[in-house]
Amino acid sequence: THRMKKMKRLLALVTVFILVALYVAALIFALIDSPWAFSVFKACIGMTVVLPCLLYIYLWIYKVLNKNSHNKESSEK
Repeated sequence: THRMKKMKRLLALVTVFILVALYVAALIFALIDSPWAFSVFKACIGMTVVLPCLLYIYLWIYKVLNKNSHNKESSEK
């Protein structure tokens, strides 16, 4: 549906924004030779895997719950 497509786009954009912010932070911390640079880099690597997985799981659950509620509405009519 149109609503699902809009939500997918919004969540994908938010995920990309968060990942870009993490990578910019890692670059800045590395350039200023901060002791946090390696920790931020590890967070970037972890979030590169975790955020898309969480996004996929969230959208999958949303789709399943909406399908169930749509089926209930159809059967009640």
